[in-house]
Amino acid sequence: MATIRDVAKEAGVSVATVSRHLNNKGYVSEDAKKAIEKAVATLNYAPNQLARSLTTKQTNLLGLLVPDITNPFFPELARAVERTAYKHGYTVVLCNAGETSEKEKHYIRSLQQNYAAGFIVTTNHIKADFYKKLNVPIVALDRNLSDAIPTVTSDNVLGGQLAANYFVEQKVKRILCVRGPLDIDVANDRMHGFEEIMTAHPAIQYDTIVSPFDFEAAKKIAMEHLQFDRDYDAVFASSDASAIGVMKAAESLSIRIPEDVSLVGYDGINIGTLLSPELTTVAQPISTMGERATELLIALIEGKEMATTRVVFPPELVIRNSTTKGTEA
Repeated sequence: MATIRDVAKEAGVSVATVSRHLNNKGYVSEDAKKAIEKAVATLNYAPNQLARSLTTKQTNLLGLLVPDITNPFFPELARAVERTAYKHGYTVVLCNAGETSEKEKHYIRSLQQNYAAGFIVTTNHIKADFYKKLNVPIVALDRNLSDAIPTVTSDNVLGGQLAANYFVEQKVKRILCVRGPLDIDVANDRMHGFEEIMTAHPAIQYDTIVSPFDFEAAKKIAMEHLQFDRDYDAVFASSDASAIGVMKAAESLSIRIPEDVSLVGYDGINIGTLLSPELTTVAQPISTMGERATELLIALIEGKEMATTRVVFPPELVIRNSTTKGTEA
């Protein structure tokens, strides 16, 4: 296996010059750069990342912390993050933090011990002050941690408004709102937007139940409610995972979608097109959000100037067959 000394000898330069070029630190002439790159290719040289991390206290590893890998929204985000990171020469370590702050802190400590270059955080268990003390580049994705931490999200208030306005247009009379957890900011924003429109239309009644963004939990909670009160003509679930749970609960109770109840989800995950009926949803630009968050983090790590540290994308209502006026996607 070739060493950095072999590269230096092949290129006719010093080991220090090779090191400066490979680490992108310090001046190296164009002629030397070309000679080093040719030598690297000739010798098939791969830098020893462990040795480099011990010297620089940094690797090309990026930590991606997600709250629930079983929710398809997060694997779709992770795919976009990984693809973008790979294009820039970085490797992503995916950490499924679950529902506890202790597990999240465990992964953060492990990533720090392995000299991760930075973190993308989609979890909501640890307060922003904890992250700000880490002295590591961090980007919040689909969460609002702090104004001091770069953030990529969609306009969740607008998303709630889109769902509510759609129900107004459909002239529904009574809605069941399956909102997300009370301690998650994006869930609160979606509910705020929904309620803002409902306040302007007092003739429409709505009831609210709280559910995790989880298939099984939403199914159980929806069944417990709907088996005693079926007098709804629409359901708004503030995640697609919750909407799928509602769909399964309705099936168990012989409630037909969309003939008896229209159903609108939130997120725009790919699996929504594989359901029967296909799911009407407020779609976030999931891939674009993952790409942009990764680009922001890499810019932070590499000390590049950033035009903005807060990126907010507009969601879009995608109408399919789970609503009475749905059409084929």
